[in-house]
Amino acid sequence: MSSSARPKTSAAAQPDSVRYRVRHSSAYRYGNDIMLAHHLLHLTPRPTDVQRVRGSRIEVEPKPSVISEHQDYFGNPTTYLEMHEPHMRLSVRTEIDIVVDTKRPAVSQLNAPWESLRELLITAPDDGSRAASVFAFTSPKVTVSGDLRDFALPSFPKGRPIGKAVLDLTTRINDEFTFDPDATTISTPVSEVLENRRGVCQDFAHLQIACLRSLGLAARYVSGYLHTRPPPGKPKAVGADVSHAWLSVWCGGDIWLDMDPTNGRAGSSDLITLAWGRDYGDVSPLQGVIIGSSIQHLTVEVDVEQIG
Repeated sequence: MSSSARPKTSAAAQPDSVRYRVRHSSAYRYGNDIMLAHHLLHLTPRPTDVQRVRGSRIEVEPKPSVISEHQDYFGNPTTYLEMHEPHMRLSVRTEIDIVVDTKRPAVSQLNAPWESLRELLITAPDDGSRAASVFAFTSPKVTVSGDLRDFALPSFPKGRPIGKAVLDLTTRINDEFTFDPDATTISTPVSEVLENRRGVCQDFAHLQIACLRSLGLAARYVSGYLHTRPPPGKPKAVGADVSHAWLSVWCGGDIWLDMDPTNGRAGSSDLITLAWGRDYGDVSPLQGVIIGSSIQHLTVEVDVEQIG
């Protein structure tokens, strides 16, 4: 998973919403026949308070022996596939029509002291805090530590409003870490990312989530897409957009604030949400079990087109 440079914004007044068409293609080639495969897909976007799904379809080749749709524990739409016939390739193509609102809670309006949210997560007096508490603990790919707490603390002085504190941490990660697609793998631990100060969007999201959980706050991992804009005077290249990852931090009640440490900013209508969970392992776009080959090659292409 990777991310490109920070999208440029226009000085003109923004509309209330933006409509996108997203095309995502994943193609696997195997070294020999796969005799049996089970796959779970998180490639259908979930409706949220700020996005509405107008249409979504998935095409799979070869044709699955079994295909069904469900919701996972976190409420994300999922697609389950079983492949019973021998095959040496697998193609999954999706097309999404989605509308994303441009209006978001302003960081400056999220004034609850960060310590008060930590206390609410401990006492869990209401539905919002109880639901958020699921995202306050360690998870398989997000471990907490004293080093992560120490890194986060300069952004969280006593009584600082949660919005300003989280934005400050987001900006620091963007300033102090280098985007490097060769520095990490899917299994690189957060502690190594902190030490080496290099990684990709998935690493930076995991890192910031780990920092927040080390302070007792709730943060969830978000998988989706980033709409990018070409340089002035240049056409948008098809396939130039990317799968992306960011995080949301709980700010009280049912308010969650998106933060994109890869680009050093609060979330915007350039972000299109597919799914959220505790970490990448909960929302991997395509995961599963195959029998028949230890060699596989994956090609991924994503195109995000603004159509309204």
